[in-house]
Order: sequence, then structure tokens, then C-alpha cells
Amino acid sequence: MQESPPKRPYALELAATLISMALIIALMYVLQSVLLPLMFSILIAISLYPVAIVLERLRLGKALSALLSVLLAIAILSGLIWFIVHQVIVIGRDGTEIQAKFLSIFDTIQRWLHDQFGLEPTEVAERLRGQANQILSNAASYITTAFGSLGNILAGAILVPLFSFFLLYYRVFFREFFFRAFRSTPQETVHKTLNKIYSVVQSYLLGLVTVMGIVAVLNTAGLLIMGIQYAWFFGTLASLLMLLPYIGIAIGSILPALFALATKDSAWYALGVIIWFQVVQFLEGNVITPNIVGSKVSINPLMAIISILLGGMLFGLAGLILALPLTATIKVIFDAIPSMNAFGFLIGEPEKYHLKRYSTKILLKRWNLRDLLEAREKKKRGKTPEKQ
Repeated sequence: MQESPPKRPYALELAATLISMALIIALMYVLQSVLLPLMFSILIAISLYPVAIVLERLRLGKALSALLSVLLAIAILSGLIWFIVHQVIVIGRDGTEIQAKFLSIFDTIQRWLHDQFGLEPTEVAERLRGQANQILSNAASYITTAFGSLGNILAGAILVPLFSFFLLYYRVFFREFFFRAFRSTPQETVHKTLNKIYSVVQSYLLGLVTVMGIVAVLNTAGLLIMGIQYAWFFGTLASLLMLLPYIGIAIGSILPALFALATKDSAWYALGVIIWFQVVQFLEGNVITPNIVGSKVSINPLMAIISILLGGMLFGLAGLILALPLTATIKVIFDAIPSMNAFGFLIGEPEKYHLKRYSTKILLKRWNLRDLLEAREKKKRGKTPEKQ
């Protein structure tokens, strides 16, 4: 009878897993020009999967269903881009009046600086001119970066729809790849893990789209009540910036606040815009998102912020957008790997007992640390534990 190989120590398995992760992250950084379109394509394919299934039930065929689903996504995104560009052009027609208003505000700021700090208007203008010259001196690098980004956008506009189509069309083929790649793992575990990844990512994406729609309506309603022009444009733009978690709405409030400052007679309108957008952000984080997304995407806020920062460092702006769905996927994988289960627990949200007043006592009981618990109780009563 053949003996089973000895089990490796947990520390060795953990070290091997962490080293592998570090190498994977380094490889992702090197290959980001290919990986970024692929990761966005995976998110889009997961979002379009229900649409493809409905079309397949109409007996349109797998290839045609995948193609129509991708074309539907292209049509929606194109309409959204057209709406934003059209509104920017319309707002630009009033550029002369807005410019005159900003010059008036600038003159007011100059007078205030002179009255409070004794700064002459010419001195303020010279400092601004110096900053402008510095920006112009780096114009070449800015233009190069802009064209590089434009090239990446054009490449993504071609690759993302193409990748999304093949991910939808070959989805069963890719699933069998994972069955073959992880033969040593029970196939039922692999199947459940893949289903859970799909469920978590789809819940996040569909929940995000729903929340963005609600936030757009709330933003627009507040701007309409305050009488801000182009309310639908500013409200929708701020909701789209929710793709940048935690900071999107805050950034989106700056543009309508500046517009209110330029077009209204009182600065209170600009302050009102900022306050209303912060109220909407509070409602989104504490009421809307928890009730729509629920507990399917369970990432605690600390780990979410850390993942966003790391995503930004790794992939820039795209990393900020991909951070949360990627972290949710990593959590599902960690939960399925015994040696990484503790890290999956760390990424997830705390249980209710973790946040109670006597959470330490509950934790010690759960882990059968009764002797330590008794010692703590005796110490509180001013007694020393008896020596065994």
C-alpha cells in the first residue's frame, strides 16, 4: 500500500503562496497593457452574461447572442459618451459669460488678499504667471502623455469589445480549463468557486449601475431645486465618477459648485451644491448601497481603501476602478484555499459580535480560551489568578 506524502508545514505553504502572489503582481504590472483591457472585458462579459442567456433562449445561437450583447453594451456606452460631449458643447456656448464671471471673482479674491495680507494685485498675478510658465515648460511631456493615453484608449476601444465577445462565446471552454488546471482540487469546489466569483462580481457591477442611477436622480433633483443650469449633466457626471469608490461623488461636486459660483449671484449656491452632494454620498454609503448590493460583496472599508490605493499604484486610474471587484474576487479565492482562509477573513466584513461592547469576552469563548477569560475576570475584580 502506497503511503501518502507528508503534509507540508503551514508556514511553508503560506510563504510559497505569498511569494507566488508577489510574482503575479509584478507580472501584472509588466503586462498591464494587455491585462487591463482583459480585466475590463471580464467585468463587461460578466455583466452581459444574463443578456446573452436570454438571447440564447430565443434560439439565436451562442455566437450571435454574444455579438448582440456586446453591440448592446457599445450602444449604451456610445449614447452616454454622446450625452456628455453634447452637454459640454452646449455649456461651452455660454463660455464668454462664465469667463467674465470668473474674472470678477478673481478680482474680488485679489482685493481680499490685499486687505487681509497686504499682497498687491501685481504680486498675485506674477505668482500665477510663474505657475503658468512652469506648466507650459512641461507642456511637451503633458502632450506626450496625453497622446499615449489616447493610444491606450483607442486600443482598449478595439480590444475590450473583442475580448468580451470571446469571453462570452467560449465561457464553457474556459470553465473546463479551470477544471483541468486544478485537478488536485475537488471539481465541485472549483465549480462552486467559479460560480461564487461570478455571483459576487455580477452583484457588484449590477448593484453599482443601479446605485449610480439612483445617485444621478438624487444629484439632479438637488441641483434642480437650487436652480442650477444643466442639472442632468452635472448630476449624471457625478454619479459616473462613482467608478472611483469613496471619492467619486466628492470630486463630482467640484464642477457644479464652480459652475454655480460662476452663474449665481451668491456663493451660498456653491456651498449648497457641495453640502447636498455630501448628503447624497452619505446616503449612498450607508443606506442605498447596503440595501441594493447587500452582503454578497463583503469587503470591510479599511481593506477597500487599501485595495483602492494599491490599485491606483499598480494600474493608475484604471486600478482605482478595478480595485473593488478584483479584491472581491481575491477574497472568494482565499476563502476556497485553506492556507489563505485567514486572509479571506481579514478582507471580509466583521461579524456583529466583533463590534459589541464585550467583543473580547465573546471572542475568547468562541476560541475556548476559558482560562484566559477567567484570569481577566479575576483581574477586573482585583484578584490575582491562583497558581496551578
